[in-house]
Amino acid sequence: MLRLLSISNFVIVDHMELEFSAGFTVLTGETGAGKSIMIDALSLTLGERGDSSLIRQGCERAEISALFDTEALPEFCEWLDQHDLQGDSGSCILRRVLDASGRSRALINGHTVTLQQLRTAGDYLVAVHSQHAHQALMQKSAQRELLDAFAGCCELSQAVKTAFQSWQDIQQERVDCEQRLAESLEKREQFEWQKRELSELNLTANEWETLQTDHSRLSNLAGLLEATQSGIELLSENDTAAVSQIGAVKSRLQNLLEYDSQLQTVIDLLDSAQIQVQESIYELRHYRQQLDIDPQYLQEVEQRVTVIHGMARKYRVAPEALPALLDDVSAQLESLDGGGNLTQLAEQEQAALATYRELAGKLSGKRRKAGKTMAKAVTEAMQTIAMVGGKFSVAFEPLEQGNASGLEQVEFQVAAHKGLALKPLARVASGGELSRISLAIQVIASQTGSVPTLVFDEVDVGIGGRVAEIVGQLLKQLGRSRQVMCITHLPQVAAAGDHHLQVTKTEETDSQQIQSRITMLDNDQRVDEIARMLGGVKMTEATRKHAAEMLQNSAAE
Repeated sequence: MLRLLSISNFVIVDHMELEFSAGFTVLTGETGAGKSIMIDALSLTLGERGDSSLIRQGCERAEISALFDTEALPEFCEWLDQHDLQGDSGSCILRRVLDASGRSRALINGHTVTLQQLRTAGDYLVAVHSQHAHQALMQKSAQRELLDAFAGCCELSQAVKTAFQSWQDIQQERVDCEQRLAESLEKREQFEWQKRELSELNLTANEWETLQTDHSRLSNLAGLLEATQSGIELLSENDTAAVSQIGAVKSRLQNLLEYDSQLQTVIDLLDSAQIQVQESIYELRHYRQQLDIDPQYLQEVEQRVTVIHGMARKYRVAPEALPALLDDVSAQLESLDGGGNLTQLAEQEQAALATYRELAGKLSGKRRKAGKTMAKAVTEAMQTIAMVGGKFSVAFEPLEQGNASGLEQVEFQVAAHKGLALKPLARVASGGELSRISLAIQVIASQTGSVPTLVFDEVDVGIGGRVAEIVGQLLKQLGRSRQVMCITHLPQVAAAGDHHLQVTKTEETDSQQIQSRITMLDNDQRVDEIARMLGGVKMTEATRKHAAEMLQNSAAE
């Protein structure tokens, strides 16, 4: 439970240290005195978000520390051990620091932690019920969470959520696998006919190069034959053939060689030229023989080139790239898988579904059992808060497939008075009735929870008279097993407290800043405070006497 709360430079508090005891503690004060400051400060140590606007004017930082007794919280101590956040044995200190720069630090037993870790620690230590809790209770999700807490199956509820998500993940993986398999089969069929078509073409890179050469040659066959024959004639066959002319010049120069030896160089060159020309003639004749081929070959080449060009256009690649495309298609065909082990995934999905249904079934059983207990307890409480004949029920609406929250929707239903039909809590017409029912639900639910400290922030709004007195006794009764704190405007609730804190607001003469103080009241001071709550600014002996009687009566109950 909470032992000590230290607040420095927070809103309108310069420094304050509050010690707390077991039982029911009430916090009262004038409107605007800052009663919620303690709750706001405590909430920061429990992981609520905060900013520099919460720092007292003129200060660089605000600091809040909360000391808790953890002797009776073995699960929380185990959580601290698991995260290496141990402190002194049997105690834990949560600390929060807000800087004017906007930075925030969170610490547990002196160890820096995240806000989420601080919130997790806070969930073990304190439960805060705000004045707007009845509004939250109108949501089915909040009703379900409250019932789970009442049933003590929050961990089971989380296990159901985890199992559901696991089932959904495997189901999605199976669906994806089926889709991949369908796509794989479609692609396989496409790649198979592409491979078959390209293989039937049977084109190689060398063949395409040869086809291009042959096609070019055969397309210009007439010109090649004419040029070849003309060359042969000019070089060797007509009267003025080049080879004959060279021979004649060489013979004449050889006859004159005896007169001038320098002609030998020219004769040697002509000799070489004659040999080169003769070789050219042989090559031309051989080339001409090769040109004399089957005339149908040109048609065959042209048909082959047309087919190859058509295939290249179909696949939008160059003709010479078709062999590489065949290799690529073959490789992709080999790389296709079957989309994973669909059978194995289907088995895993069924196993995950069975696990989810088993856990969700257990959760449903606990919820229904707890629902009956809660309904009976809240119905009994309603009889004491001016709702005689009223009835409370927890309804369950089965879900066909189930979801992360379980196999049913949870809904709180209320009949405010005898003879009225049960209706969803969200449809309760009277705000006062809703407030009373909500408070009864919260008190009843808190009786079975494990959180040692309960804080009620003006949850008694909308009630008064005898009902307020009964609410005070409910909270006092709850304080016998828990540490309960309540901010209240009602003297009937304040009189029921085991301890009484008063909030006052003053203006400092030096700085002219507003200062908030919280004081623990003794019995005489409690009489004055409750008399103020009863009679307003002007207190009479009658109101003081009434206040003293209220305290005496509350202590006797």
